[in-house]
Amino acid sequence: MSQWIPINTARRLESVGTDREVRGWVRTRRDSKGGFSFLEINDGSCFGNLQVVAPGELDNYAADVQRLTAGCSVVIEGELVESPAKGQATEMHATSVRVVGWADPETYPLQKKRHSFEKLREWAHLRPRTNTFGAVTRVRNQISQSIHQFFHENGFFYTNTPIVTASDCEGAGEMFRVTALDLEMLAKSGGPVNYSYDFFDKPTFLTVSGQLEAETYACALGRVYTFGPTFRAENSNTSRHLAEFWMVEPEAAFFDLADNMKLAEDFLKRVFNDCLNACEEDMQFFDQRIEKGKIAQLQSVVEKPFSHMTYTDAIDVLTSCNEEFEYPISWGTDLQAEHERYLTEKHVDGPLILTDYPSSIKPFYMRVSDDGKTVAAMDVLVPGVGEIIGGSQREERLDVLQRRMAEAELDQSEYEWYIDLRRFGTVPHAGFGLGLERVVQYVSGMGNIRDVIPFPRTPGNADF
Repeated sequence: MSQWIPINTARRLESVGTDREVRGWVRTRRDSKGGFSFLEINDGSCFGNLQVVAPGELDNYAADVQRLTAGCSVVIEGELVESPAKGQATEMHATSVRVVGWADPETYPLQKKRHSFEKLREWAHLRPRTNTFGAVTRVRNQISQSIHQFFHENGFFYTNTPIVTASDCEGAGEMFRVTALDLEMLAKSGGPVNYSYDFFDKPTFLTVSGQLEAETYACALGRVYTFGPTFRAENSNTSRHLAEFWMVEPEAAFFDLADNMKLAEDFLKRVFNDCLNACEEDMQFFDQRIEKGKIAQLQSVVEKPFSHMTYTDAIDVLTSCNEEFEYPISWGTDLQAEHERYLTEKHVDGPLILTDYPSSIKPFYMRVSDDGKTVAAMDVLVPGVGEIIGGSQREERLDVLQRRMAEAELDQSEYEWYIDLRRFGTVPHAGFGLGLERVVQYVSGMGNIRDVIPFPRTPGNADF
């Protein structure tokens, strides 16, 4: 019986010389006048296909092999040999071709012609079979593996925080409500909602961040990180926003802002370097077909030390340069992507960490600086995108935290557990957040964030 191997193994020269079995889907079939057929087979394990030579002597050559079309699934046995053709190290000479599932060429949508990414979103269940979305999926997987490996190697414990929560971490109110109440009955009644009849006996939401809960574990175990789905009910129909996305959020006790900045820089360099080394074929595709110069851009981020600049200094640069911006900028306003890209691409020509933002534009949990006007916040900016990481040193002083919560008009009774962390053994601590889709989009060069998550959730769209 032949040994089954994935195609990424079958395409290596060290695999030649023995009978093997591969399993996958037909990409193309080409019949030769010499009485045999060339099949291109892919199983998703790598970007490239394996060429299979199927001889006319096979018992089912006319009945099956010559009927194969794109999308058919097959199990093929044969000998792997060194290929005489350019661009491939090996090929398989088939001794058996078994069709597992047929794909009707009249109705199978993924044909030779190129489809737009917008059209492929309508076929989200089939688009991973294309070159682009197969590559996106493998890179997304590599980034996820690198995230776990990096934090494990640096002494962080993987911690699972709630998806259903009663607290609003960002204070923006853009949260999905979770309820078991009959909404139709509530609409008919027209009265106020009595949450005592609801499942959790209080208003609850889908989380926008696991940070607050992660802080509880950081203040006991030292270093933790969360990595899971988060949700935001922001009615933004843009190429940069999703309603459901994945976030990685490390939190470390006894860390200050400088420690946090170093962790973020080391983290990004590790993730990008792993992608360049482990996904070489996929990255070559992105560099050639999606965004020219992507590999060089990532290599530059890996190799260059990150520049540092305060928000105030950045405002001075932006207001004194001769660049025309769509959004006006002044001290106290939030930076837009165009401002961030100017700073990284034209001012410092590389990655940049901005710090010390005005407290008025940042959440209540960020540590207030001695000047009383700014907080120990940081944003990591990279060329081509702008912000890719946002973080801060957290406010560890009880009185200052309570004052900030009052200014934000938060009900402190809902956050007693969070305030307790400052009552009982408070310590300086810091952390940041990185959106997985945002970093996949950056690494791949894909223009729309909906194309780097398997099933995008956006306003008006929850298909599949």
